[in-house]
This record gives sequence, structure tokens and C-alpha cells, in this order.
Amino acid sequence: MLLRLLALTGTCLTVAAADPAPNQLYEDVRILAADDMAGRLVGTAGSARARAYLSERLRAIGVEPVLAGFEQPFEAEHKGEVLKGTNLIGRIRGSGTSDRVLLIGAHYDHFGVRDGKVLNGADDNASGVAVLLSIAEHFARERPVHDIVFALWDAEEQGFYGSTAFVKAPPVTLSRIAMNLNLDMMSRNDRNELWLAGAYHSPFLRARFEAIVAQAPVSLKLGHDGPPWKDTDDWTGGSDHFVFHQQGVPFAYFGVEDYPDYHKPTDDFAAIPKGFFARSAATALLAAQLFDRDLDAIATEAGRAR
Repeated sequence: MLLRLLALTGTCLTVAAADPAPNQLYEDVRILAADDMAGRLVGTAGSARARAYLSERLRAIGVEPVLAGFEQPFEAEHKGEVLKGTNLIGRIRGSGTSDRVLLIGAHYDHFGVRDGKVLNGADDNASGVAVLLSIAEHFARERPVHDIVFALWDAEEQGFYGSTAFVKAPPVTLSRIAMNLNLDMMSRNDRNELWLAGAYHSPFLRARFEAIVAQAPVSLKLGHDGPPWKDTDDWTGGSDHFVFHQQGVPFAYFGVEDYPDYHKPTDDFAAIPKGFFARSAATALLAAQLFDRDLDAIATEAGRAR
């Protein structure tokens, strides 16, 4: 797998050599973005096929369900229609005594079929889902300090309905969630740049973000939240992390800037530059490990009451 060992001291991250061939990472995207998933539109047979695949992946990794099973069904009204969606929620228990939780999320839905063409959503957001699974595989092998909840959201594209359903009926007490790491569009950028947003809203995260930048194997940029992005390209309200931001939960959002294939049928697996994608995934793991280590301090600095 892609994943690397970290020795964490203070805000310094020392990165050991990574496996250069993260084949499962690519395979997860290939399968989720295949035509037989029909674009993973909420409430469709393609979405159900994707969910079945993801449930089996979580089970095989060793992630345990938080509810009676992985599925968290929900309904939401959207443009006069009722959407019937399903989140997948799992957990890896931490080795420590703290009850703080790190929530790692990625939406698995996309836009389905339009004008006879499948919108496969390889980057948006099969890539983020694959990165989440790779992080779960790492923590299944090397147990985290804190409980980590892994959430695969449905109906993000229509308006964050899956993450909103989680907040309305939380399977984990919201006050326990110290931070949200959101992974949405991780694999394509013409300049080989990955962006990390969230420090503007939680300034105490900036030094931690800068530590990740210093060791990231990808070109990692901080921004797209607050000035100078406020009136142009502020990502604060751009994905599921916004729902948790509204609840006072600090967030870290990894993503790439828009590109010509964004939300088009040409967002396909074959178009993903594998090297950049693997480096982005390794960077997200760096972040997850740092946030796990510092989670109690982050909760205190954020004023997250128990």
C-alpha cells in the first residue's frame, strides 16, 4: 500500500520511505468510477452497487460499524422531491483513554447519467473515498491514539444531505468530535498542487498545517478559506466539512482546484496522474496521524466542551 510510517515529535514529522506502488488506492478508484456504477447518483442502483463494494472494503480492512451495521439511511427534500440516501459510518478504536474522536469523511456519490453519458466522478469523489480507505488500512495496522470515525457521505452533490443527516441524528456524540478531516477531489491538478483549507477559521491549526506542508511529498498549498478568497473561491462552504464547521468543529479540507473535466463525463479513472494521486494520499495520511496525536490539544484550543 501507499502508506508510510511517521515519527512524530512536537510539530515535526519525520517521513520514512513509502511503498511506490499503491495499487489498492488506484483499484478502489477504478472500481468506483467504472461505468457499471452508473455515476453513483443518490438513490440509484449504481449508488447501491458502490455502497455494497464500500461496505465490503470497510469490513475487510477491519473497520467496525458504529450503528447496527455500516449504513445510516436518511431522507431529505430536494427541489420538491424526496431523496433517499445512505451514509456508511465505521470506526477504528483508539488505544488511549481519551474519548475525543477524529472524524474523517469523503462523499461517495456523484451525478449519475446525463444525456446518455455516465459521469463517473473519478476525482470527484472516488479519489477522496480511496484515500479514506487507505488511511483506514493504515490505522487498522497501527492503532490510532483516539477513536477515528470514517464516514462515507451520500448526496453531497445535492447539498451535503448525508453529512447533515449525521449531524441531525449523530451516531457519535457531536461534542466528542474534536476535528473533521474532509477529503474531496484528491487526484488531479495541472500544476501538481493540492490545497489544504481550514486554518483561517481555526488559527491554532496553522502551525500544524505548516508542519504538514514542510514534509508533504506533494506541492501542498494553504488557503481557499477567508481573505483573499472570500469573494472569489472560498471553499469554506464547498463540501461536507461545512456542516461540521457550522457546529463549531474545526476542519481540515484537502482538495484540488477545478479543472476542465470537473463535473463532466471526462472525469475518468484513466485521466488520473497516478504519481500525484499517490503523493496526495500520503499527504492526507500525514495529516491524519498528526491530528490523531494532537486531538486533545486541538479540542481544548477549539473550546470543544465535552
